[in-house]
Amino acid sequence: MSDNKNGAFLPLGMGAGIAIGVALGTALDNLALGLALGVAIGSGLGVAGMAAGRSKKKDGDGSAGGPASDTGERAPRDVDAGDGGGDGGGGGD
Repeated sequence: MSDNKNGAFLPLGMGAGIAIGVALGTALDNLALGLALGVAIGSGLGVAGMAAGRSKKKDGDGSAGGPASDTGERAPRDVDAGDGGGDGGGGGD
């Protein structure tokens, strides 16, 4: 059996989402809308669960990110954006 358990998150998320969607659809008296929302919520939960499982697996293998050297130099993606994109407008009186 493979060690890839990320595939189990999608069916679990879909099941939970459809259950939530049926409850919403019953409460709103629109079961079709509830099922559609449930499928959307469930797929989102499943994909989020797969991503969370993937990141937990990577945390233990020593690839936690960060700079590869201790030279103190900034990585190319660390670009100083100045004042953060504010409008720079001072207050008036």
